[in-house]
Amino acid sequence: MDPISLQLGTKNLWSLLVRLLSKDPQWLNAKVKFFLPKMDLSSRNKAEDATQGVMLQLNRLHTQGQATWQAFIHCVCMELDVPLDLEVPLLSTWGHGDAFPSQLETGEESQSESQLHHGESWSCGAGGGGLKRPHQSCGSSPRPKQCRKQQLGGYEELAKRYLQLLRSSAQQRYGSRTRRPGQPLAFHQAYIPPILQWSRATAPFNTQEGAILGDPKAEDGTEASILDLFNTKADKGPRVTVLLGKAGMGKTTLAHRLCQKWADGQLDRFQALFLFEFRQLNLITEFLTLPQLLFDLYLSPEAGPDLVFQYLEENAKGVLLIFDGLDQALHPHSSKDTAGPEAPSPALALFSGLCKGTLLPGCWVLATSRPGKLPNCLPTEAAMVHMWGFDRPRVEEYVGRFFSNQPWQEAALAELRENRHLQSMCAVPAVCQVTCLCLYNLLPSSSPGQSAALLPTVTQNYVQMVSTLGPRGHLLPESLLGLSEVALRGLETGKVIFSVGDIPPPMMAFGAALGLLTSFCICTGPGHQETGYAFTHLSLQEFFAALHLMASPEVDKNALAHYVTLSSRWVLRTKAKLGLLDHLPTFLAGLASRACCPFLSHVAQRDEVWVGARQAEVMQALRKLATRRLTGPKVVALCHCVGETQEPELASLMAQSLPCHLSFHNFPLTYADLASLNNILGHRNAPIQLDFEGCPLEPHCPEALAGCKQVENLSFKSRKCGDAFAEALSRSLPTMGSLKKLGLAGSKITAQGIGRLVQALPLCPQLEEVSFQDNQLKDGVLLNIVEVLLSLPRLQKLDLSRNSVSMSTLLCLTKVAITSPAVRMLQVREADLIFLLSPPTETAAELQGLLHKTVVLTFAPEQEEQGGIQERAALHDGLMRQMPCELPPHSTRIRLTHCGLQAKHLAQLCRALGGSCRLSHLDFSGNALGDEGAAQLAQLLPGLGTLQSLNLSENGLSLDSVFILTQCFSTLQWLFHLEVNSESQHVVLRGDRRGRDQLAGGPLPEFPAGARFSAFDQRCIPRSVCLRQCLLEPLSLTHLCETLEKCPGPLEVKLSCEVLSDQSLETLLNHLPRLPQLSLLQLSETRLSPRSPLLLADLFSLCPQVQKVDLRSLYHTTLHFRSSEEQKGEFCGRFMDCALSQEHVEPLCWLLSKCEDLNQLDLSANLLGDDGLQCLLECLPQLPISASLDLSHNSISVEGALCLVKTLPSCPRVREASVNLGSEQSFWIHFSRQEEAGKTLRLSQCSFRPEHVPRLATGLNQALKPTALTLTQCCLGLKQLTVLLSLVRWPMGLFNLRVEEPWVGKAGVLALLEVCTQASGNITEISIAKAQQQLCLQLEFPRQENPEAVALRLAHCDLGTHHNLLVWQLMETCARLRQLSLSQVNLCDTSSLLLQSLLPSLSELKTFRLTCSCVRSEGLAHLTSGLSHCLHLEELDLSNNQFGEEGTRVLMGVLEGKCWLKRLDLSHLPLGGSILAVLTQRLRHMTLLQSLRLSHNQIGDTGAQLLAAVLPWLPELRKIDLSGNGIGPAGGVRLAESLALCRHLEQLMLGCNALGDATALGLAQGLPRHLRILHLPSSRLGPEGALSLSQALDGCPYVEEVSLAENSLARGIPQFCQGLPLLRRIDLVSCDIDDHTAKPLAASLLLCPALEEILLSWNVLGDEAAAELARVLPQMGQLKRMDLEKNRITACGAWLLAEGLAQGSGIQVIRLWNNPIPPDTVQRLQRQEPRLDFAFFDKQPKAPWGT
Repeated sequence: MDPISLQLGTKNLWSLLVRLLSKDPQWLNAKVKFFLPKMDLSSRNKAEDATQGVMLQLNRLHTQGQATWQAFIHCVCMELDVPLDLEVPLLSTWGHGDAFPSQLETGEESQSESQLHHGESWSCGAGGGGLKRPHQSCGSSPRPKQCRKQQLGGYEELAKRYLQLLRSSAQQRYGSRTRRPGQPLAFHQAYIPPILQWSRATAPFNTQEGAILGDPKAEDGTEASILDLFNTKADKGPRVTVLLGKAGMGKTTLAHRLCQKWADGQLDRFQALFLFEFRQLNLITEFLTLPQLLFDLYLSPEAGPDLVFQYLEENAKGVLLIFDGLDQALHPHSSKDTAGPEAPSPALALFSGLCKGTLLPGCWVLATSRPGKLPNCLPTEAAMVHMWGFDRPRVEEYVGRFFSNQPWQEAALAELRENRHLQSMCAVPAVCQVTCLCLYNLLPSSSPGQSAALLPTVTQNYVQMVSTLGPRGHLLPESLLGLSEVALRGLETGKVIFSVGDIPPPMMAFGAALGLLTSFCICTGPGHQETGYAFTHLSLQEFFAALHLMASPEVDKNALAHYVTLSSRWVLRTKAKLGLLDHLPTFLAGLASRACCPFLSHVAQRDEVWVGARQAEVMQALRKLATRRLTGPKVVALCHCVGETQEPELASLMAQSLPCHLSFHNFPLTYADLASLNNILGHRNAPIQLDFEGCPLEPHCPEALAGCKQVENLSFKSRKCGDAFAEALSRSLPTMGSLKKLGLAGSKITAQGIGRLVQALPLCPQLEEVSFQDNQLKDGVLLNIVEVLLSLPRLQKLDLSRNSVSMSTLLCLTKVAITSPAVRMLQVREADLIFLLSPPTETAAELQGLLHKTVVLTFAPEQEEQGGIQERAALHDGLMRQMPCELPPHSTRIRLTHCGLQAKHLAQLCRALGGSCRLSHLDFSGNALGDEGAAQLAQLLPGLGTLQSLNLSENGLSLDSVFILTQCFSTLQWLFHLEVNSESQHVVLRGDRRGRDQLAGGPLPEFPAGARFSAFDQRCIPRSVCLRQCLLEPLSLTHLCETLEKCPGPLEVKLSCEVLSDQSLETLLNHLPRLPQLSLLQLSETRLSPRSPLLLADLFSLCPQVQKVDLRSLYHTTLHFRSSEEQKGEFCGRFMDCALSQEHVEPLCWLLSKCEDLNQLDLSANLLGDDGLQCLLECLPQLPISASLDLSHNSISVEGALCLVKTLPSCPRVREASVNLGSEQSFWIHFSRQEEAGKTLRLSQCSFRPEHVPRLATGLNQALKPTALTLTQCCLGLKQLTVLLSLVRWPMGLFNLRVEEPWVGKAGVLALLEVCTQASGNITEISIAKAQQQLCLQLEFPRQENPEAVALRLAHCDLGTHHNLLVWQLMETCARLRQLSLSQVNLCDTSSLLLQSLLPSLSELKTFRLTCSCVRSEGLAHLTSGLSHCLHLEELDLSNNQFGEEGTRVLMGVLEGKCWLKRLDLSHLPLGGSILAVLTQRLRHMTLLQSLRLSHNQIGDTGAQLLAAVLPWLPELRKIDLSGNGIGPAGGVRLAESLALCRHLEQLMLGCNALGDATALGLAQGLPRHLRILHLPSSRLGPEGALSLSQALDGCPYVEEVSLAENSLARGIPQFCQGLPLLRRIDLVSCDIDDHTAKPLAASLLLCPALEEILLSWNVLGDEAAAELARVLPQMGQLKRMDLEKNRITACGAWLLAEGLAQGSGIQVIRLWNNPIPPDTVQRLQRQEPRLDFAFFDKQPKAPWGT
């Protein structure tokens, strides 16, 4: 189109546009206000007609620039009903930017910009409000004095006019709200004040919050509470209030609400109000003064800005400055001001000056912020106010106002009331508004109940809002994606305010049409103004950013997981401000819901498979987070995310992954937070404990926990909890059916709130523990609590500590404790006030049951006069007189601690105690009894009856008192333990405390009826005297020992002091023969001298009853004594780490030689060295050692090892010596009582050099008896081994040599056989194991010739080749070879040729083994040829080789003619049908065969039947293994018939075959009478087959081992009547055995007296089975191990097993891994009984030292 036509077309288009817009001036006004927020529409000339008004507004829009005009045109076409013939030219001409004329011709004279703006008022400011006059800078240059004088006269007038201007500007802004088309009329008027909660002024970094100020109504957030924001008592200094609230709580709305109220005259205390937003202040790059901030950026005075500012300074008390979004402030300002108050500064620095009072002192400052780390500039006295959003009444009021004058008001309220989840979402005001918008559009077209169902999550609320608000009911995907891209780009760059160029015109129009964008005037500096755009709320921008990530094809789906992160929102954080992406993961999770798939598919214009893949990425990221251990804030954030997905599986995964104790500390929690947590906990199976400590809590948030059945323990500790919180909690508690413990500590709840709670608690009969600590409760409230709560049927503890209790109230509570039938203890000590009640099973209705209790009254007599002490004593006497004279035999505790008791009070006190009750525990600690009182008590104690404990700590007792109390062992039958610690003044006398409760460290779970038995009472319990940190001089020890001589036994004495001198030790040792009742003497943490080992060694001859002497590090000494009834037995001595050197060896050995029978001697970790070792070895023949000598860790070298080899022949009783010189540093010598026929020597890591080999051989040659030598990693190479074999020469005997070196695994078979040629004796055995790097040889001396071998050797006299020479040499040295074993070797053709030549000459060869090896087919032929000549073979093992089917067929030729064969193993070979047929033919001739192993050959039923046919031909068969062969019932039955004919069969292994009950029945009918081992694991046996087998086995005299593991036995477990006398091991793993069979199983096991191992793991045994097993454990004397892994045994069953184990001293371990036993119980059990093993890996216990 040519320019003229274009101009003509544009004029015509303009006229059509004016005509169209004249029809809807209200819509045009709204759009002009959107694009020109600074324009005052009311200033338009009223005389203008409608057409001229439209033209004027269009001109104003056009002059803003191309981007604004294009966006407006798109709005016209999108929102109005534009004819198609007009819409097309509008978009084609002005919608794309290619036809934007410089000036529009409208048919009238064009107006200049100055004319256009004539009469127009501009509104601008950092807060979006105020009237802006033509710019004139304020505070930049001083005015001349003359001008100032001229203006002084109009000082007040200028200020008055400016203040009026401020108010009229606010009235204009807040009084001209226009509603967007499609919005309800009440949209802008539905304001409901949120809940506000005051905290005491607090420092920015101090987490301790103050009390809630104001009355409860104010706390509830009434309208008056908003005005009360400024009712502070701060008359001086800055008046600063910080409003804290999470996103969407309405902080910005409240700030504008305050402006509106001020404009309406309701905040009349303020003359001036300024509102600033930090998100806009961040755009200002220049430094400003305060006048520039107020006048240039907000509203300029008409004249005299300096005078106006002076007026504001003088009247600062009437100035309010509101700063919105403190958490978004940039450029953090240091608290230390570097410039003067009038110097230009950043915006945050100006805010700091206002807060500190250096600028505009006396003014009021209100700041809003999200919870987080606040800037340093806030003063410590700043008032903190938490904004909590809506409770239920506020939600309903908001909805009612929103739908006022609407027909759908009742329907909307009904939808809300019926949907609790919708109510919880609406607790956030921003979400409540979105929900109302959705309901407004959904209700007219939905049936009742359906609208709320479409709004299940916050994300879907936003989706529904965007969907329903679209123009003409449909959404343009391109517009949504475009706007979402703007949102994401803004969040990633930290931008929340956009300029007109940041948003494409179509997207701008789309956002304006749907009300998603808002506009305002922004000032980037003095005189610099422009229009800014932002999403109506930050959460909306986050929603669109998430939408872009999920729906944009430009975003890689693999990048989605990077956005699914959780941030910690702690109150105090190191991050300066909150990020802009905090809620993005929540919206991502919401869009990952399946319900959002159609919406995303529409936006992305892709199919649902593409969308599902992106949703799956988000879900996978959430699954990973759900299994992690997270902090409290991240748990809450993840709860929101998971709830948004609506995925029960994910919610269950998170719920099960939560720890059993979930704590939340020091961060705010809202109703919505706890509602999301409750939603997740609803998917949890296990109970959970919730602790909230220091968290600011929304007053009504406990209502969110209503109906939560998973919470067992609920605890709140926060000063911010008030009466509204207590009232909400009282409504929720009765609905929490599993709640057992409730804690509410450190709150500010008054009597009214506590009263509500107390009324609700009787509706919680399951409560076991209630704590109201530190709540400043008064006397009347406490009495009411006690009166009501003590009636709870299951209550066990009521804690009212740290409250305000008077003495009169304390006496009343004492009376309640005495008379209440449930109370068993009232503990009052300092700030403690605790009621302990009896469990339900222990309460009694009778009068006597009321008296089972304890009264604990503790005072602090320090700095008090004697009169006060007497007064308290009188009080106690009065209480004692009130108690009945006769009490039932219950545990009664009396604690009189820190009461100033003296010796003179004891007689009267003991008379009262002796005549008033039966005591069990007496506590007199912290008094002033002294030695005189101890002496009196020793006389008075017999009159007090049988006690369980007496505490005399902190009474100034000396050792003389201890000796007096020691005499009580002979006068007090109940006394078993005396514990004294001089340093801590601990003195306690105790009775027997080896009962289950005391050993466990606490009460135990209830046991099933009939399961209790007294295991501990059946043992002889020793008495013990324990003196810790006492000064043990010879005189004191003499006195102690003389006292102990009169004590009954058995007696244990445990002493400790810093140092015990030799004189004191000798004194103690000399008295030991006079203490025959002594069983243990222990000196722990007591330093002895280096001479002490000699003194202790002499004890063996000095005191015959000594059994063991154990001295470690000269610091821990333990002496064990045998009783007088025991026979004289072995002695054991341990002198470990005692710095013994060569000089000590001779005297020590001389003293030990006087001992008759020294079983074990441990001298490890000393300083003997090689010289000390040589000296000891020389003395060794004189030492009467009968078991072992430990010399480990004594700095012994190779020289010491060679010395040992040299000395061994002179020690005839040595049977074995083991030396390891590596990091293990072990050195052991084992003895026998008689002279040994042979010796075993093991040397490891000895690093022999070549010169050591001859010395080693010389030492070996001196041995006159057969010797076995093992050399492990001793640096003995091939050459050195050859030398050793050639040098070892004995006159007669066998020499066994085992070499374990890395080179053995690498050397070939030829090289190893070549070594054998150098041996000086006959080699009778050769064993090569490559995997173990092991070569074993047996040599026989003297060498003898075999005539047959000589003849064969002469046949190979051609020595021209190395092969023939090697064969010839091997024939010579191996002439008498009886065994050849090759394992894990690669037999090359050369080696197989050598064996082919060598094997025929080995006429004495009885055993040939080739296992786990690889041989080529040619090698197999050579091997077969050689073995075919070995007709006298008795054992042939070819198992686990990689031969293949053809190779195996070749090897069958070896079996021909082997009539002498006794043992044949062909396991793990491919024995096909034809091969097996050949095998069975060969077997018919092996009539001497005793062992046949054919396991894992998959012979099937056919092979089984072939074997069954040949078994009767094997009369000597004793062992057969056919495991893992795929044999079914058909082959099994045939085998059973045949095996019945094998009368000598001892071992039968048929496991891992599907034999079934039919085979079991067949085996039972013909079970061999000599059977020792029966293995049938995983054989598909049922109860019928198992029972038939058990009946057949019953009474078998030889059976040693039975395995029926992995069969479904259920109730068919073995049941014996006669028993199996030799059964050592029974395996019933994974057999579905439960408690129903526990009793017969235990009875059957009891009939097997030789049982050593019982395997019952992976069954379903419970506590009943554990009780039965525990009952029989003490009677199973040979039992070593019981495996109960992976069963259903609880803590109760485990304690029973511990009791049974206590009597079965030979049992080494009971495995209990993976049973439902709590970790703390596991620790207690293991402390009591270490033989209970709960670990995953089996820890094989070692026998106790000295046994």
